[in-house]
Amino acid sequence: MILIDTGPLVAVFDKKDKSHAICLEIVKNIKTPFITTMPVVTETFYLLRYSWHTQNKLWETIEEGLLRIYSIDANMLRRCRELMNKYQDLPMDFADASLVAVADKENISKIFTLDHKDFKTYRTKSGKSFRLLPSIL
Repeated sequence: MILIDTGPLVAVFDKKDKSHAICLEIVKNIKTPFITTMPVVTETFYLLRYSWHTQNKLWETIEEGLLRIYSIDANMLRRCRELMNKYQDLPMDFADASLVAVADKENISKIFTLDHKDFKTYRTKSGKSFRLLPSIL
């Protein structure tokens, strides 16, 4: 399983985004569905608010099952709060915390993100670092 952050989602759907080409290429080459969270989806819809057509493409991707939304339970919400407190100096936002919480729960180490600075710093509960896609920016 691969987690996906807001940046690549926006880049895939926004042809004017500077990372559009590389993100689209990664999406085309990975055959497994991507996993994300509702905070990431909310942030993505907000950033794509300039175009209903673009937002609708995101809706279609979700409905087709190409982007799976992981439900966050009460224990994971507590973990998000712990993480946001731990990384308050960055600061860590709720979307990032939700992805790390899912990684903890599902033992996922790979994340598709454009936020390498922060995700190189974040660690899972067991202290593991993340494998980042793309590997270089």
